[in-house]
Amino acid sequence: MTSLAGNTTATITPCLTYRNASAAIDWLCGTFGFSKRAAYIDERGDVMHAELTFGNGMIMLGSVKDSEFGRLLRQPDETAGRVTQSICVVTTDPDEIHRRAVAAGAKILIGLRDEHYGSRGFTCADLEGHVWTFATYDPWKATSV
Repeated sequence: MTSLAGNTTATITPCLTYRNASAAIDWLCGTFGFSKRAAYIDERGDVMHAELTFGNGMIMLGSVKDSEFGRLLRQPDETAGRVTQSICVVTTDPDEIHRRAVAAGAKILIGLRDEHYGSRGFTCADLEGHVWTFATYDPWKATSV
């Protein structure tokens, strides 16, 4: 780990915004298997900041806000469903997460399949259109090319 990273579990943490962040937290935990580590709610009921964990990884999320940072972001439905980033989650059981995602109404973008490089996984959009891939491929264990 570089000296810039300090001593931490993960040095990169994706951050997402949702119009209904409370519903997103419940959906992400119930569907994908995240665990809620923290959620800070303001007096209006908006999620100011939340942290969800999956294994040794984490995402942070909050409610869409009209703020200096919030004005830098767009939701997928404001860009015709196009996104400029996606989240890849390493899992040992993409089949189970796929089953739950289908049951929860996730839009499957790339179906569950085995890849030529040995991974198994799928890609879907969540309840507000953010793109997620769940796969067995672990870049930390992969042999460099």
